[in-house]
Amino acid sequence: MNFSVPEKLVIASRESPLAMWQAEHVRDRLKTLYPTCDVQILGMTTRGDQILDRALSKVGGKGLFVKELEVAMSEGRADLAVHSLKDVPMELPEGFELAAILEREDPRDAFVSSAFAHLSKLPPGSVVGTSSLRRQAMIAQRYPHLEIRPLRGNLGTRLRKLDEGEYAAIILAAAGLKRLRMPERIRAVLDPEDSLPAAGQGAMAIEIPAGRPELAALLAPLNHTDTAISVNAERTVSRAFGGSCQVPLAAHVQIADGNVRFRAMIADIDGARVAKADLSASVSEIDQLTSSVIRLLTEQDAAAILAACRAATE
Repeated sequence: MNFSVPEKLVIASRESPLAMWQAEHVRDRLKTLYPTCDVQILGMTTRGDQILDRALSKVGGKGLFVKELEVAMSEGRADLAVHSLKDVPMELPEGFELAAILEREDPRDAFVSSAFAHLSKLPPGSVVGTSSLRRQAMIAQRYPHLEIRPLRGNLGTRLRKLDEGEYAAIILAAAGLKRLRMPERIRAVLDPEDSLPAAGQGAMAIEIPAGRPELAALLAPLNHTDTAISVNAERTVSRAFGGSCQVPLAAHVQIADGNVRFRAMIADIDGARVAKADLSASVSEIDQLTSSVIRLLTEQDAAAILAACRAATE
């Protein structure tokens, strides 16, 4: 498609340090691609940033982090929004679409502690902080002797709470720590066997108003094919089971040498019941593989597990 480079583009972003890093990264990429375009960032505070005293599963889920950015686009104050993909609801509101998925950073979870080297080293009764029901379920399943408490706030706030002694350890996304140049805070990167990543974790997405093909074409060079294939499959599984903050659901695709390994998990909050899938195929068979993962989880009574989870978080 032929398109003209606009004089100006405005990126809507949350104002947290990580969100601003992501928006600045996209801005810089666009400036490199289109030197004549003035790319600006519109920083905004979202409801998800304002409500810090309750778990996301209790107040509306991760969509709270993107609503205000979508309003800015619908009102013409911004052309695009940059998100951590795992914060993007599985079903976008009518009138919006994802135009590009950028190359993924490390998708794994990180164990962060001042005194301990790994989850397996924590003594009984140690308090572990996490904002994720998925992480909570997997920790409860593998390390039932640990106490899990909610952890909200931006990355700096979470690290401060750890440093002040509220927690023996916290679990964060490795990608955020690496992007903000704090890899030294990672005591251990958790193997997917210990903490299988969330759908889309480590990937960044660019959202735009639907019906703007010239803008989609402008952003197309930022799309990373293998990442897009991976996260689209992960989100398909999550969508099939109503994935949200109220559901302990993990879905993780790895692509190497033309082959795909797809692992997924659905659990109840205490980790007592777990449905798992671990299947492999070639990249060309990703759609069939995704369907097989959904079928395998369904056969393990995933629907009943999810119903119990939703009842427990209401």
